[in-house]
Amino acid sequence: MLNRRTLLLSAVAAAIFPAHALAQAAMPSGQQIQRSLEAAPRMQIQPRNRVTVEQFKRRPDLRRAAPSIDIQAINFAFDSAEIPPSEYRKVEQIARALHGILRRRPDTRILLEGHTDAVGSYGYNQRLSERRARSLRNVLVRRFGIPAYALETVGYGEEFLLVPTPYEDWRNRRVTLRRIDDFIR
Repeated sequence: MLNRRTLLLSAVAAAIFPAHALAQAAMPSGQQIQRSLEAAPRMQIQPRNRVTVEQFKRRPDLRRAAPSIDIQAINFAFDSAEIPPSEYRKVEQIARALHGILRRRPDTRILLEGHTDAVGSYGYNQRLSERRARSLRNVLVRRFGIPAYALETVGYGEEFLLVPTPYEDWRNRRVTLRRIDDFIR
């Protein structure tokens, strides 16, 4: 039977840990990830206008046109880029999607983008986002057998906030998967 103490403790927990609860619910399935990444690009680019991976990373216009999906459900520990084994179930959903895409399109290239919230210095957030993107790549390659050639990484730190705020917001701490093979040489 619920009493006032139980209700009060539940309310306090929800207020303190809403990001964790929402992030847990936000993990897309492997099928959702695969559908998002297999979608047609928002614009076609002629083969002669294709760019290198490094050029693509610096072109927000091309990034916005590439099929993508935000993954906000992978929970990193504070000040850490390590993906704990407890999160591997979520990474497995990404791996399933990538295996499915690579079976049909072996030349697929995926950019793993790391993002942070705006808490901390710009330089620190930049480095942390790069480490987190590389960490995801390492787990996908070593644990789930995704070919290394198919994955590129970049960190954007707090540059592309989903929720423009100088405060902590879990929605800004994410990894974006972006299919880039239609844009690169």
